[in-house]
Amino acid sequence: MGVLKGLDTTMELTRHARALARQGYDFVLRYYSHNAAKNLSLGEARALAEAGLRIGVVWETAGTRASFFNRSQGLADGAAAFLMAREVIGQPYGSAIYFAVDYDPTQADIDGAISNYFTGVRAALYVAAEGQPSYRVGVYGSGLCCGTLVERGMASLSWLSQSTGYAGSRQYAEQRRYDLIQMLPARILGEDGVVLHVDPDASHPEHEAGLFRV
Repeated sequence: MGVLKGLDTTMELTRHARALARQGYDFVLRYYSHNAAKNLSLGEARALAEAGLRIGVVWETAGTRASFFNRSQGLADGAAAFLMAREVIGQPYGSAIYFAVDYDPTQADIDGAISNYFTGVRAALYVAAEGQPSYRVGVYGSGLCCGTLVERGMASLSWLSQSTGYAGSRQYAEQRRYDLIQMLPARILGEDGVVLHVDPDASHPEHEAGLFRV
């Protein structure tokens, strides 16, 4: 399969899709959230696909502290992410939605609040799809968080955060247990010399990371 070259950004990329493809990018990771300014749009998804780029998505709102996470929040976020994926983007079933845990949680956080959140996410997707398989659940976060949730079957894919100081992250990267791995921020050129602020990413050479085209 080989390693795929990608990036993630909050910037809208419609006009830059072909410039990214010319620079050898294989995929782009974009956002679902309650903030329309950073969300993937259907027009953008189509432009990326037409340029030959694959797309990945992550649901991220306020997951920067333990108090954000609980089963009710997971139910709400899972339902909202499903709605965006299916009704707004037309994201194909079988691809993934990653859910962000954007801080360095303790094992107790993961065992409690974060596990409860992912239980809610999975339940919401199950209900929204009327009990049929729909979207695979991914987790973005530390090595400890990614490893625990995947091992327990609460997430089927993991995207390792660039924060190498987070618990378990260095070992998770060295053992290549991730499906996607994020690297330190960079600036690259888009169309007409526009500077794009991005985080470079790469896929695992032997894993399918739930990317898609529309």
